[in-house]
Amino acid sequence: MAMNQPSAAAITRQLDELIKKPMYSISPAALKDYEQNYFEAKCQKSKAAIAEAKKVIPGGVQHNLAFNYPFPLEFTKAKDVFLWDADGNKYFDFLQAGGPTVLGSNQDVVREHVVQLLNDGGPSTGLFHEYEYKLAKLITDLIPNVDMFRMLGSGTEACMAAVRVARLATKKKHVLKMGGAYHGWSDSLGYGIRVPGSKWTQAHGVPHAYFKYTDEFFPGDLEDLETKLKLKKLQGGTAAVMIEPIGPESGTRPIDKEFLLGVQELCHKYGALLIFDEVVTAFRISEHGAQGYFGISPDLTVFGKVIAGGYPGAGGLGGKHEYMKYLGAGLDDGEIKVHKALVGGTMSATPISCVAGYWAIKTIAETGACQKAGEMGDRITKGLKELIKKYRLPFVAFNQESVCHLETEGTMHFAIDWHKPWTIPNVLKETSARKKEMEHMGAAYMAEGLVTLAGSRLYTSAAYTPELIDEALTRFERVFQHVEQVG
Repeated sequence: MAMNQPSAAAITRQLDELIKKPMYSISPAALKDYEQNYFEAKCQKSKAAIAEAKKVIPGGVQHNLAFNYPFPLEFTKAKDVFLWDADGNKYFDFLQAGGPTVLGSNQDVVREHVVQLLNDGGPSTGLFHEYEYKLAKLITDLIPNVDMFRMLGSGTEACMAAVRVARLATKKKHVLKMGGAYHGWSDSLGYGIRVPGSKWTQAHGVPHAYFKYTDEFFPGDLEDLETKLKLKKLQGGTAAVMIEPIGPESGTRPIDKEFLLGVQELCHKYGALLIFDEVVTAFRISEHGAQGYFGISPDLTVFGKVIAGGYPGAGGLGGKHEYMKYLGAGLDDGEIKVHKALVGGTMSATPISCVAGYWAIKTIAETGACQKAGEMGDRITKGLKELIKKYRLPFVAFNQESVCHLETEGTMHFAIDWHKPWTIPNVLKETSARKKEMEHMGAAYMAEGLVTLAGSRLYTSAAYTPELIDEALTRFERVFQHVEQVG
């Protein structure tokens, strides 16, 4: 598979320039027009549904991805590359449930096996099912450094399990994560998320003492990582270094292979396990994961989303046998007794999630879906770059295969430097203002029939065609025609 990796340094320079410039966003007049003539005129069922939902659901929705401006839409149908809302409006789906539907939404090859399962045995028994083995075997066959696989309920659970296994295996306590990366919402990992250097500032409700053994290092900075590893060595040592292998927030701040190789070397040097969070990249960047794509050998791999083929129960932990044994302590014949990691979940590895995951991943591997989705990612990114140039906008578009970024405000490219505390209020003020404009851009895209992730990230699937991508680009152009300087 040919690598399509943008130069991390070049993209970073472009993003550095973006956040120095005034904000460009959808004009207030165009935004008002979208609000009145689209959302108010054509989305009344969604508006009414959310108003009722707010009476019993905090914020009106159950999913973080659904908090869209000016109000969340109620989606009722998904198929291939399209979504339909309660009012019958049709959209291009570039959210793809946050990434897992590499084949496209609601694919027949997966749904047919799920329906058969429901007809025969039901979605869950709490007992062993043949597809637990089939899915685990398929994953271990495809992902280079995964000898064993344990299914869990979510990526958050898998990250928690990975940390516990690492601490048991190394007898060390500290965990270093890449600043800005998201590894779920557990207490100890709700640290340094979205904005590098943010530490505990976005983990409301978590006592600061919970972060005693968690720290962050700056993305792409091996010197900073080694400095932290040296410091932790004096404080009991580092159990694990956790990274998203294409950069924090699915590559919003991209990193390169050389950095990954450097991290791997430092982990070996300081006796820390290297944990790849492949919740987004596994079976999307490549059917062999980002680790196969880059040729890196993590000790543990976190899975999510695609593991259940877009169905519920989407999480898991895989890795080398010498570490995964801590999840089966006392159950494996002939195994040297070790303390067992406290990991569980009655609804983990349900038959429905394993069946869906097996057939989705099997089909992805057999049909070259990652490559097809990547080609569509290349096409839409190329088209967006041309539109940015045509309308002389400061925006930055880049992709890593089918994970695409359209940075209009650079909200998550800011960083907090605690050595200069007087700058922190300005960073927080700037990111807040830019987040608001990012939401406005997302609303404009939605009104033009484009569902994105927070107005700044797009996932392409193998169900897209060049013709569909080109049609989507005409809709992006309609938005770009109404962009102006707003700050």
